[in-house]
Amino acid sequence: MAKHVAILFSYAFPTLILTFNFFLCQAIDENRTVHIVYLGSLPDNEVYSPMSHHLGLLQKVVDSNSAANLLTRSYKRSFSGFAAKLTDRERERLANMKEVVSVFPSRILHPQTTRSWDFIGFHEKIKRNVSVESDTVIGVIDTGIWPESESFKDDGFGPPPKKWKGACEGGQNFTCNKKLIGARFYNSSSESARDEQGHGTHTASTAAGNAIKNVSFYGLAQGTARGGVPSARIAAYKVCGALGCPTDAILAAFDDAIADGVDIITVSLGNPVASLLQHDPIAIGAFHAMAKGILTSNSAGNGGPVDSSVSSVAPWILTVAASSTDRRIIDKVVLENGTTMVGASVNTFKLNGTSFPLIYGKDASSNCSEFEAGRCSYGCLDSGLVKGKVVLCDVPNRVDEAYVSGAVGFILRVDYDDVSEIVPFPATAFAGKEHSLIKLYTNSTKDPRVNILRSEEERDTDAPVVASFSSRGPNLILPEIIKPDISAPGVTILAAFSPIASVTESLQDARHVKYSILSGTSMSCPHAAGTAAYVKAFHPNWSPASIKSSLMTTASPMNVTDNSSAAGEFAYGSGHINPVKAIDPGLVYEASKEDYVKLLCSVLDQADVRLISGDNSTCSTGSDKGSLQDHNYPSLAAVVTPNRSFSLKFHRKVKNVGLANSTYKATIFANSTQVDVKVVPQVLSFKSLNEEKTFDVTVAGKGLPDEVQSHVSASLVWSDGIHSVRSPILIHKKR
Repeated sequence: MAKHVAILFSYAFPTLILTFNFFLCQAIDENRTVHIVYLGSLPDNEVYSPMSHHLGLLQKVVDSNSAANLLTRSYKRSFSGFAAKLTDRERERLANMKEVVSVFPSRILHPQTTRSWDFIGFHEKIKRNVSVESDTVIGVIDTGIWPESESFKDDGFGPPPKKWKGACEGGQNFTCNKKLIGARFYNSSSESARDEQGHGTHTASTAAGNAIKNVSFYGLAQGTARGGVPSARIAAYKVCGALGCPTDAILAAFDDAIADGVDIITVSLGNPVASLLQHDPIAIGAFHAMAKGILTSNSAGNGGPVDSSVSSVAPWILTVAASSTDRRIIDKVVLENGTTMVGASVNTFKLNGTSFPLIYGKDASSNCSEFEAGRCSYGCLDSGLVKGKVVLCDVPNRVDEAYVSGAVGFILRVDYDDVSEIVPFPATAFAGKEHSLIKLYTNSTKDPRVNILRSEEERDTDAPVVASFSSRGPNLILPEIIKPDISAPGVTILAAFSPIASVTESLQDARHVKYSILSGTSMSCPHAAGTAAYVKAFHPNWSPASIKSSLMTTASPMNVTDNSSAAGEFAYGSGHINPVKAIDPGLVYEASKEDYVKLLCSVLDQADVRLISGDNSTCSTGSDKGSLQDHNYPSLAAVVTPNRSFSLKFHRKVKNVGLANSTYKATIFANSTQVDVKVVPQVLSFKSLNEEKTFDVTVAGKGLPDEVQSHVSASLVWSDGIHSVRSPILIHKKR
């Protein structure tokens, strides 16, 4: 999902952006578009033939005898469904069938795109359960993988775990090994699972890459590049091609990964906006993964800091925000008057000279309006006016425009300067105030001159801070579930890269590297997946919910950010991931498939719930139906009406996974006097492992002022003197 940093340089991530309209053109004709027909769980019936069933349903609605020609995919290994080219009329007829859960168009999703592990206290010599870790398989659904990378060599690895049922179907000139034990690809435009964009190689190595010493990006971020679980195995599922990541391919990858026997799935892809659960292919795939004991880690999205921009909202998914580490890459610009200004870019170039003329875009054009010239719009820059000069522009891109016009450097404007992206030639970025100062210098100086220095590293003492681009809550689909769940390193991450991929996507940039720097929730997602795999190595029998709970309740508290009204828990969820503490959380909030089915009953009708669950689940009605806020989630949230007093009750249950004989006491940390929080009982005493205890949390308040305050928060901490089990409490206004 490396869409972002969109706000910054458009060169930093693979260009995997394509409109839905373009994808529609891939249909058999202008009246047919590819749709996913989701049927729920596979029937527990040995004689059931998914392909026959799928073709039979399709044949009932098509107006010709060509059903087989219209079927593009059949999901038949881990759940049931198919993708087919349908007319609107056929889509509607299928959607009205009682055996169909949902029918929705296949869309194009996008990637949300070392030191980071050390920063979260996860050092190379940390305690590990290597033998179990080596039997752990992480499934990476992404742009593919570069199998020859040093990060994926199999020196010292034994044969794949006996449970592994996958295959190496990587295509032409693609070989797996004892580290990279599986590969598949799903895009007709691809000839293999080989990564041509670099994104999938980067995420896979972040989660489970080998420890490779002395790597850097042209001397920057030098150190050891390693994954969270270097002894784990990797299975790569390539769903993205040059034109993007179709959702029908993503669902096919889930279908295979679950059946292949992966233990953790990492998906750094996502929608620009949240979808209804039954129409979200990642939520659908992750539900069936959860039912088989597999936790899915998914990037929160790169739509921040806009409120409600988080796109991964299903409660059975671990949704990951992106935050900074204590290493920041900066780039300095020196003005002729001696002033040095600190910008944000990964600039590996050095200008040959001490200073160069600086020209503002609007003064470098003879054929455009001042507004368009100031933005350095395409075709506006006059090469005769910019050649040999540094160009100042009012936009976060147009680097190529300046380069081809003969400029030696480029200074651009961004909304937020907390992220440095790779640039294709000497360039750097400044936020509004600093950019305005440079513009003032340009306009007030007879012969303005500057020099753009090569990037350098500095220590960021404010870290971790949630990145500006990281998508925020609240959750638009299930507002009683806080999303994102957790934050992990996602800014300026060095990891393995495809040597044939473009470093910046600039046509003028001929550089190719084996390790590169990327930022995005795409990068934080595999950090969480690697941590989940680390926890699973110590607790192989824990459920996905228990692993997720351990990550959330041991997360480090974070400071509230101000760059969005949806700050605080809406930005970072339960806090910043802490792998070392996560293996010993003390208590966990367990949730089974049945608990999630009960949750589905609150948003879907019983018939659809039964199809999804694959059983005869009964949805309660009336007062017995229950509330979303009573789902046994590790965080607590509720929605209230503005200016109206409220009294809310949350029911929770915890399982003892710490010391057999232990007593936990509850403490409330309130961030506001507007709410009164009580816990009953205040003490939980356990006499054995895996013993469960219930408690209730009551939150009362006089009402949140309309248009003044969007939410209030607090936290509940259960402690036995050794473990601290922390859960955020968030009350927000109805929208």
